[in-house]
Amino acid sequence: MNMIGYGLAAIGPGVGIGLIFAAYINGVARQPEAQSRLQSIAILGFALAEALAIIGIALAFVL
Repeated sequence: MNMIGYGLAAIGPGVGIGLIFAAYINGVARQPEAQSRLQSIAILGFALAEALAIIGIALAFVL
């Protein structure tokens, strides 16, 4: 039962990661010279969003 809950909870980080990289692609398309700055911000956002999914799966196994 808790794996079903994790599957539903994984939708949030999945959508978040999609929005992060959509904004990154949009920003680079508008200002290619800002790619290096935007890339580091996008990777940091990806890591934070992915951490939520990892914490969720750990809690699914613990609980």
